[in-house]
Order: sequence, then structure tokens, then C-alpha cells
Amino acid sequence: MSTPSNGRLSRRQPESIIYPWKPGLRAQHNNNFQSYKRYNYLQCQVKREKMNLSDIVNRSEKAIPWREGEKIPWDEPAFSQRMLREHLSQEHDAASRRFEIIDQHVNWIHHALLKEQPSRLLDLGCGPGFYVSRLAKLGHSCTGVDFSPASIEYAKKQNEVQHTGCTFIQHDLRSLDFGSGYDLVMLIYGEFNTFRKPDARNILIKTHEALKPDGRLLIELNSYSCLHGFGLAASGWHASQGGLFSDHPYLLMEESFWNEEMKAATRRMFVIDAASGDVQQMADNHQAYSEDDLRILTRECGFSRVEFHANWPGLCDDSGDYLLMVCEK
Repeated sequence: MSTPSNGRLSRRQPESIIYPWKPGLRAQHNNNFQSYKRYNYLQCQVKREKMNLSDIVNRSEKAIPWREGEKIPWDEPAFSQRMLREHLSQEHDAASRRFEIIDQHVNWIHHALLKEQPSRLLDLGCGPGFYVSRLAKLGHSCTGVDFSPASIEYAKKQNEVQHTGCTFIQHDLRSLDFGSGYDLVMLIYGEFNTFRKPDARNILIKTHEALKPDGRLLIELNSYSCLHGFGLAASGWHASQGGLFSDHPYLLMEESFWNEEMKAATRRMFVIDAASGDVQQMADNHQAYSEDDLRILTRECGFSRVEFHANWPGLCDDSGDYLLMVCEK
């Protein structure tokens, strides 16, 4: 396992402060900003065979992106519920952004992209439906898709209570037929980076087909520099009395890798049950893209014009961690 300059594994802050998931996200705790990572929606993977501590000692020195196991079982009820808890928290932006930020994003989408005109929207990776429920209240017809059963169940219940008229679908974006006739398709908060290149291309092609002739695609990506830094991050560990990875006490060990040939970052994680010592290996992967890469890719997938923003317009964030892209059909 790669180590910090002092030659030792660093002990990370407790999980209540530092979350081992989102690349580039920064949390404020006791007036100090600290990095934490977001567990990714589709491409976090898990090895299903039983492991022990010797498997950690004898692991491969380098992780190859997307070869660290099979896709995590997002239909597993307990994990899905734990992830929903993080989505709903207003103490951090780890799983979903806080509502005050979402409200600003929705305002920009409604006024700048949709020109306040009733429109058909598709939100890919909608989570608990925070964006589409707000956009529906502004007069838009909205559909949200997510792979997490707990998030979709929550979104459907809120839809019934608030009478927003949204449609929510639990499905894998890679195999879903997106339909057609949409004015706007959204894929935000770095989810696009979590797909292998062939899957990402397929999603863009399906999105292009789903849009009206003058429709647009809104994508928010992690920037190239953000993911490069994510892949070069120091190894670390922390103990939890119960959190995202288990309801029971566990130890989480992490190490990061940057694959220069693939331009992709991988974070390998070992979750060690405190009582039994059983080990579960996970990895989350991110494909990095330059602006030139994205121009070429979107053009090949049929889009006529691409507009880049360093951040959501009107919001102050000079971190450079995200890149907003508006693609016209």
C-alpha cells in the first residue's frame, strides 16, 4: 500500500467528518476545510468472495481501473438505506448537495436553460429526486432515474406527498432506454466520470436520441486536474462505529492510483469488520477528460455545439474541481 512521505499509513478523521468518496469535494469542520470523497453511484465495485487480512498483505501493488471486482449490489437494502441517509444530511455535500445549493442550481436551470418555459426533463442519477421535485413545482414535467432502490422509494413517497407529478425509475443507466421527446437531460455531480469510456459514449448517444431537435444535455463533470489529484492522494485509514459501509464497527483502509495510460483514477478500499476480521474489497473509478476530449466525444455522439462553464453560473467556487458542460443537439 502506498504511503505518505513519512512512510506510514495516515489515520484519517472519523467518518462523521471525512467521507471516503467524492473527488474534489470539500467539507467544513470547525472552520477548517478538509477533503473527503464520495462513494460513487454506479461504478463502485466490490469483490464478493470471502477475504481476510492476508489478502490485503498479498494484494497487487497497482490497481487497474475497473478491474477491482464486480459492480456493487445497489439493490442490497441495508447499503441503499445507509446511502439515503447521506443524501438527506444537510451537514455536508457528500452524497447530494445541501438544499440551499440545489435551490440555486434549480433557479439557474429554470431561468437560463429552460427560459421559464414548461419543459420535459430527464434527470439521470437523480438520487432522492431533489432537483426534479423542485423543477416540477416550477411547471416542468420531470422523470428521474437512479440505481438505488432506497433513493427511488424515497423520491416516489415524496412525489405522492407533494403531488409534483414526477416519474421515478429504478434502473441502470447503461441498459435503460431513455425514451424521447425531452427538452433537457441532466447528468450532474461527476456521475459521468464514473463510467467506462464505452459506457459513457453509449449514454451520450442514447441521450442525443432522447432529446428533441433543439434539446440540450447538462453534464457536470469532475475536472481533469481534480481526478489526477484524486488518483495521487495518500493512503489512509479510519475506524467507524458504524457508517456507510456497515451498521457495525469497522476499519476502512484506502489507497489511490492514477493510471496515466487510461487517464483514470482508482481508489481501492478494504472494509474490515471489527468483530470477525472479515474483509470486503471495494474500488471506485473515475475517467478523466480534458475539454478537447469532451468536444471530440460529444461531436462524435451527434451534438452540434458544446459550451463549458468553470462552475454553475452565478455561484462562487474557485476550486476547479468541477466542469459544467451544456451540449446542444
